[in-house]
Amino acid sequence: MAPLRLSIEGRIFRDAKGREVTLRGINCAGDAKFPLKPEVPSHITEGFFEGDELSFVGRPFSVEQAHTHFSRLKRYGYNAIRYVWTWEAVEHAGPGRYDEEWIQHTIKLLRLAKDYGFYIWMDPHQDVWSRFSGGSGAPMWTLYAAGLNPRAFAATEAAIVHNTYPDPAKFPKMIWSTNYTRLAAQVMFTLFWAGKDFAPKAIINGKNVQDLLQGYFIAACRHLAQRIHEAGDLENDVVIGWESMNEPNRGLLGCPDLSAIPADQQLQKGTSPTAWQAILTGSGRSCEINTWDFGGLGPYKSGTQLVDPKGETAWLPADYDDSRYGWKRDPGWKLGECLWAQHGIWDPTNDVLLKKDYFAKDPKTNEKLDYEYFTNNYFMSYYRAHRAAITSVHTDAILLCQPPVLEIPPSLKGTKDDDPNMVYAPHYYDGVTLMTKKWNRYWNVDVFGLLRGRYMSPAFAIKVGETAIRNCFRDQLTAIRKEGMDYMGIHPCLFTEIGIPYDMDDKYAYKTGDYTSQALAMDANHFALEGCGANGYALWVYTTQNNHEWGDNWNGEDLSIFSVDDKPLPLSPHAKSDDPTRSTNISTASLDHTSPSYSHSRSSDSQSPITQSNLKTTLSHPSMSSTRSTTPAALASNPGFRAAEAYVRPSPIATAGKVQSYGFDLRNATFTLTLHSDTPCTEDAPTEIFLPEFHFPADNSTIDVTSGKWTLNVDDEDGGLIQRFRWWHGTGEQKVSVKGVQRRQGMALGKEEEEGYLDQCQQSRCALM
Repeated sequence: MAPLRLSIEGRIFRDAKGREVTLRGINCAGDAKFPLKPEVPSHITEGFFEGDELSFVGRPFSVEQAHTHFSRLKRYGYNAIRYVWTWEAVEHAGPGRYDEEWIQHTIKLLRLAKDYGFYIWMDPHQDVWSRFSGGSGAPMWTLYAAGLNPRAFAATEAAIVHNTYPDPAKFPKMIWSTNYTRLAAQVMFTLFWAGKDFAPKAIINGKNVQDLLQGYFIAACRHLAQRIHEAGDLENDVVIGWESMNEPNRGLLGCPDLSAIPADQQLQKGTSPTAWQAILTGSGRSCEINTWDFGGLGPYKSGTQLVDPKGETAWLPADYDDSRYGWKRDPGWKLGECLWAQHGIWDPTNDVLLKKDYFAKDPKTNEKLDYEYFTNNYFMSYYRAHRAAITSVHTDAILLCQPPVLEIPPSLKGTKDDDPNMVYAPHYYDGVTLMTKKWNRYWNVDVFGLLRGRYMSPAFAIKVGETAIRNCFRDQLTAIRKEGMDYMGIHPCLFTEIGIPYDMDDKYAYKTGDYTSQALAMDANHFALEGCGANGYALWVYTTQNNHEWGDNWNGEDLSIFSVDDKPLPLSPHAKSDDPTRSTNISTASLDHTSPSYSHSRSSDSQSPITQSNLKTTLSHPSMSSTRSTTPAALASNPGFRAAEAYVRPSPIATAGKVQSYGFDLRNATFTLTLHSDTPCTEDAPTEIFLPEFHFPADNSTIDVTSGKWTLNVDDEDGGLIQRFRWWHGTGEQKVSVKGVQRRQGMALGKEEEEGYLDQCQQSRCALM
């Protein structure tokens, strides 16, 4: 049997030649969060509640556009994709009714991605449960199954939804994430994980709603896996694994007191109801609720606000036609009444809270239900079922286990769940930058250290100065990785989300073309990723329709590395030719072998014309925005490179041996890699490194190695053109250092340097024409 294209050896990914693989990935794509028909990005109301009759076919992009996007991502140096899809996309029409047209569209895209050599894992994505509760993920019928009425969420603040917000342009930044602590998401996640324990009356079709929700979700994942398996040429060749669920949240489980904000609730913004207040407003009662904002020193209480639903409730009315989706609700579960009132938590006749600690303990064991208990019991019960479903189809699947964000991982080390094919898949964001949408180079906070109680006072967690901030990011990611090994065992660690907001400083970069803040923030995050010892990452996010006005077209977020309103990055700022089809083949064979490092390099000055033989390659190379922009001129008149110099950066691809350390010094345009090899490289399996031409033009870079020979080529060995450094080195500790071109960060290049793809096409000689 041939070796797998990607396998796991301890905490290392290996390719079929036995080399260590570093996954440099991207989440693709943000457009997958909402349907194409009707096309309802989160700032559009019309068509929003058409939750059944819709289609995600064409998401995240069309088959015709796929080459543009895949070749662009390949050119940026990505070798992995976290493929974003939602439960709603596959099962929006009703329970068990799968959208086979969307599945076939997905298979076509995966097959095209295979041509570019990507490693892909499937991400069943969700945010605060569903689009209809302010995020993405589950189909609308799941809310009806839980007895909730999505059309009433706005009046009751059961969810704050961008699509139904009075003025979408003024939707508060990052307010969507507070929906995790509002009624709709709290109800859904509580029922999904533990309906049998905490809502035993919630019976549909003779089973508890927990079994219905988990059962259909896991079955949808398995159905997609089955179709990918049946495709015959995708499993293990391009689809290497499956993630468990994006950012699982425990809902109300473990809440010690429904009438108080839990001490471990980190996020408060806008109205911040207690769970009890959310229950009351969800049942039509008015409440005076504290409001919070996020300032330079973190969250602070800003006042109070009356939330008055005027009698409207978030629950389905008693006369709702419950036959719509073909299920039969048990008579013991009454519509028109709060589900928690039906379980004796409160008395709606006098609005008295009767059981404020109802969710504080596991009713089966009477044990305290904190987040660690939730993860080890309720989350792991789901994870095992999901794992069994996927591996029943894809037997060799790599399983990416993503526990709740920044919580202690499950205790799996040495247990039967300590699966050698498992990957620890945490997320990390710089919360200060994300919430304030500003890059503060003067101070930041060690959030992870605070959460783990490593400081006597929060004041000690403040890091002052840019160097300290960068080191703090790196140390937090290192601590997260090591914690994963301590609890889960020896497995690869892959940060499957990390990223920055681009609309910083009131969209200053969009008005001026100056992306300095974005470049500094992006570089600091990559410095942390490169220095923490993780096995790779997937940056959040690539969105094909991002624009300067609406960002990622989802909840005011603007984290996409690509925008239709910005310019593509030139291949090289100083190389004499940026033609991707040119012959560039540098090697130590033609250099002075008396040099201890073989560090000199040279390249061809010729510019190849476009011919019939290379037309396909030329056309597949990304050149222009794929979507026409409608952004107002004030936000689009000064396009920049979107801080691309900070994320288009060098990285090991496949290492003959074991990576000891690597990193890219953006300011000095210097990349270093240290490795250890027990055996010499074979001719067909050298160490390979992606060296972007933008930083390392072949005729203007210096390469130093400790031993061996090397070549520098622009080739399409994996289907997409990249500049690849191949190095045949000796045994023991080996090091390579590459010095490229320095320049100011965040700014557009001078006219003489910025010759982009379109200019190249206009200036080149086209023999075919």
